[in-house]
Amino acid sequence: MGIIIRQSIKGTVVNYLGIAIGIFTTFFVMTKYLTTEEVGFARVLVDSAVMFSGLAMLGTSSSAFRFFPYFKKDDSEEDHGFFFWTLVVPFIGFLLYGIVFLVLKDFVTESFAERSPLFNDYYYFLFPIGFCYLYMRVFETNSNLLMRIAVPNFIREVLVRVLTLAVYFLYAFKIVSLDGFVILFCGVYAVATVVNLFYFFSLKKIKLKPDFKFITKDLRKDFLFYTGFLVLGALSDYITPFVNTFFVSAKLGLAFTGVYTMAVNIVAMVEVPYRSLGSISTPIISRYMKEGNIPEVSALCKKVSLNQLLIGSFILYLIWINMDFIYEIMPNGEAYSAAKYVVLILGTSKLIYTTCCAGVSVISYSKYYYLSLFFSFFLTFIAIFLNNKLIPLYGMNGAALATLFSYVSYMAVMLTVIYFTIGVNTFSVDHFKVLALFGVLVSLYLSWSTLVTPAFLSLKTTPFVAALLDCLVKTFVLGVAGVTGAYTWKISPDFNGIIDKAVLRLIRKPDES
Repeated sequence: MGIIIRQSIKGTVVNYLGIAIGIFTTFFVMTKYLTTEEVGFARVLVDSAVMFSGLAMLGTSSSAFRFFPYFKKDDSEEDHGFFFWTLVVPFIGFLLYGIVFLVLKDFVTESFAERSPLFNDYYYFLFPIGFCYLYMRVFETNSNLLMRIAVPNFIREVLVRVLTLAVYFLYAFKIVSLDGFVILFCGVYAVATVVNLFYFFSLKKIKLKPDFKFITKDLRKDFLFYTGFLVLGALSDYITPFVNTFFVSAKLGLAFTGVYTMAVNIVAMVEVPYRSLGSISTPIISRYMKEGNIPEVSALCKKVSLNQLLIGSFILYLIWINMDFIYEIMPNGEAYSAAKYVVLILGTSKLIYTTCCAGVSVISYSKYYYLSLFFSFFLTFIAIFLNNKLIPLYGMNGAALATLFSYVSYMAVMLTVIYFTIGVNTFSVDHFKVLALFGVLVSLYLSWSTLVTPAFLSLKTTPFVAALLDCLVKTFVLGVAGVTGAYTWKISPDFNGIIDKAVLRLIRKPDES
C-alpha cells in the first residue's frame, strides 16, 4: 500500500490545487460574467465531448490495465509494442463514433431545439474537443500503467483549468466572441494532449513498433472478446453519467442546466481522493487478479474503499455545513441556491459511487467480466427511466434523486454478485465506524446550528462578517472533532499514519531550529 499512498498523496495535492483553481473559475468568474444559460451551454458542450471520447476509447482505459501485465511480464523494458495498440484502437473508435454522431445529429438537435437551441449551433465542435480529450485520456492511462499519476493529474486538474480560466476571462471582457470562446476551448484540450504526449514519451523508451508474433491466437481472441463487451458496456457507462445534463437541458432548459452545473461542480470535490487512489490501485488490482491472489485484491479494495469513504465523508460534511455561506459569497448566488439540496443528494450519490468503485472494478479483470455489460445496461435503463419520471415532478432535485437511486441499485447488485462469484468483499467493520462517526458529527452540526449560529449572527457587526466568523469557527471546531474521532477510534491505519507523520514534522521543526 506504500506506493499507493505516496502516489495518491501527490495526486491528491495536485487535484486539490486544481480544485482551488476550479472553485475560483466556477464560483467567482463563471457566475459573475456568464449567464446561467451560458454556463449550461459550456457544461453540455464539454459533457457531450467527454461522452463522445469515452465511447471512442473502445474500452482502452480498462483493457489497457487488464492486458498490460500480459505484454510486460517482468521488470524488463520490453513491452512488445503494447502502447502502439493503445494509440490505434481509440483512433478507430473515433472514426466509428464520429460517423454515429453525424448520423444522430438531426435527432439530437431536434431534442434540444425548443429549450436549448444554443447547443445546436456548435454541434460540430464536439469532434475536435472530443478528439483532444480522447488522446489526453489515452496518454494519461498509459502513464498510469507506468505507475505515474502526479504529472498527468497536474495536466488535467491544473493546466487545463488555468487555460480554461484564461479563456473565460477573454470571453468575459469581450476580447473574443462566443465563436472564439468555443475555438479556444478546443485549444485548451489540444495543449493538454500535447503536453501529456511529451511527458509519456519522457518516462521510458517507448516502442511503438507492434510485435505481431507476440500476439497469440488466444490472446487476440481474449482481447477482441473482452473489448467487444467493453464497447457495448461503454454505451451505458458513458451515457449514464451525462443523462442528468441532457435531460435537464432538454426538459428544463440551459439556464437550469447552468444552476445544476454549479451543484455538480461543488460535489466534484468528494471524488477527488478516489481519482488518485483509483488511478494508482487499479493496475495493482489487475495484477493481483491475473495472479489469482483474491485475498490481496479483497484487502486492497477494502483499504481503498475505506479511505475514500472516510475522506470523502469529511469533504461532503464540510461542504454541507457551509452551504449557505458558499451561496452567500458566490456572485449571483441567489440564482444558484435553488440547487442547495441537489448538492446534498448528488454528494451522497458521489460518495457511495466512489466508495464502491474499487470493488466494482474487480469484475472487469475477472473471468466474469462479461457480467458488467448487463449491469451497465441495467444502470442506464434505471437512470433514463428515473430521470424521465422524476424531473417533471421535482425538477433539478428529481435529476439528483434519479442519480442517487440509480447508483445505489447498481452498486448493491454488482457488489453482491462480485462477493458470491469472485469472493471479494469491499466492506469491513471500519466502514460502519465511519458512518457512526459522521452520525455523531451531523448531530453536532444540528446542535451548533440551533445553539451557536444564532449567537454569532446576533453579534454587533455586519451580517457578512457574522456569517464568516460562524463559518470559520464551525469548520475548525467540527473539523477537529471529526479528525480526532477518526484518529482515536483508529478507523484507518493509513489516515492515522498521515496524522502521525504530520504531527512528527511539526514537533521536529522547533528542535531543528
